[in-house]
Amino acid sequence: MNSEFLFIISRVLILFRISITVWTVMALTLYNTLGRSLQIFEPLKTGRVGFYGCGPTVYNYAHIGNLRAYVTHDILTRTLRRLGYEVTHVMNITDVGHLSGDNDEGEDKMVRSAEERGKSVLEIADFYTRAFFNDTGRMNILKPTVVCKAIEHVGEMIELIKRIEAKGYTYSAGGNIYFDVGKFPRYGDLALLRLDELKAGARVGADENKRNPQDFVLWFTRSKFENQALVWDSPWGRGYPGWHIECSAMSIKYLGEQFDIHAGGVDHVPIHHTNEIAQSEAATGKHPWVKYWVHNEFLVLDKGKMSKSSGGFITLQSLADSGYDPLDYRYFLLGGHYRSQLQFSWESLEGARNARRSLLEQIRRLAGNAGGDRADIRAKAANGAGVSPCSEKARKYLAAFDKALEEDLSTPRALAELWGIVRDGELSPGEALAGALDMDRVLGLSLAESLDKTGTEKAGDPALAEEVEKLIARRGEAKKVKNYAEADSIRQSLKDRGVVLEDTPSGTVWRLL
Repeated sequence: MNSEFLFIISRVLILFRISITVWTVMALTLYNTLGRSLQIFEPLKTGRVGFYGCGPTVYNYAHIGNLRAYVTHDILTRTLRRLGYEVTHVMNITDVGHLSGDNDEGEDKMVRSAEERGKSVLEIADFYTRAFFNDTGRMNILKPTVVCKAIEHVGEMIELIKRIEAKGYTYSAGGNIYFDVGKFPRYGDLALLRLDELKAGARVGADENKRNPQDFVLWFTRSKFENQALVWDSPWGRGYPGWHIECSAMSIKYLGEQFDIHAGGVDHVPIHHTNEIAQSEAATGKHPWVKYWVHNEFLVLDKGKMSKSSGGFITLQSLADSGYDPLDYRYFLLGGHYRSQLQFSWESLEGARNARRSLLEQIRRLAGNAGGDRADIRAKAANGAGVSPCSEKARKYLAAFDKALEEDLSTPRALAELWGIVRDGELSPGEALAGALDMDRVLGLSLAESLDKTGTEKAGDPALAEEVEKLIARRGEAKKVKNYAEADSIRQSLKDRGVVLEDTPSGTVWRLL
């Protein structure tokens, strides 16, 4: 062999090794509930991902258990984008049609809430939708690409029901339109249910119109609720859609008749998501309708799963009123894998708060020691730019971080890599800081933003001074009315930002750490 040929062969081998390395790093695996296995993620369209996450039913505040799902969706979206995918994330807002029982039983959640509060359904929906996005914003959860309200898509739901009807999967009884699960052979595949066993073990149905207990309503007429607040004209009579049809109609509108990922809580598996698959595949004839199903486990208390129906649920504001930053709760959630039940206690939340404070102190230390590199690092982080670490050790931290995320979104391992890089004294402060801020583009703990609010800034910053003085005034008013929880919360939130308050005989003064 001549030297030129050997050179070409050597180049090919090098490129092959590089390509293998890149493929290994970029191979995201997700646990697919449909099949109960870890699977390599392969999108339907190269470089693009369609992702639908079940959103809230806006009849009350979200509780902290609900918020676990949206942190999971956020980590998934951020990870996909880190891996170079263009992500279209769609979330629904259920403001009509969701009964208190997922299987067509009970009262309409929206109507019940409106009656209890003396408001219209639309007023209730608007108020709690804004409250929901206020909570997710405080937890640094990215807003979805598309937010679609059920009430604005009833036309699409009617058209989808007409398609299902035309394919022969429906029947009319008692004025309602039902999906006949007996005509859909794959019913129950997601939840590993056998229809013959379900029929044999089912109790006598509360809805006597159903041929099978698992049949579900696509369209309710006024025969179900005589005084239903919101009704629409349809080919089957004046009425309103069932809950399950909403997600199918809106996801198909924005993502197409087949898309990559559908996510939600594990409680959606046996009924809601199972019914979504049946009606969507019946209408479109496409199988599978969704390629990957991602479900997060419950947040549990000593008494079991948290739910609004049981009363006494904990909201994000409840945590804030107790002196916790919403990002303390985000840190707590990141410490558990999304597919494992997570036990909530005030002691565990306190541990998460202390850990996050310590992390912020490490970030401030690195920023203070980074010298002239600090401004450039922060500017890149603010613009969403990644970093190109110089040392092999720093690159290993980032590679291990990516690997943790690629292996079914293991945020506990990703957090461990974040701690490793900020504590590694062999790295330069600038490189450690850059690596940490790069990791935080997925973890979402607002580390770069925290630098703008700490003692690493000039004490003479007029905007900072004005904001602090306003918060001191708010704290003073809270103390006057003996709202000591709010006063303590303000003091603690300022301390987290590097501002220490001191109460003196002449008033409250502040200083930067």
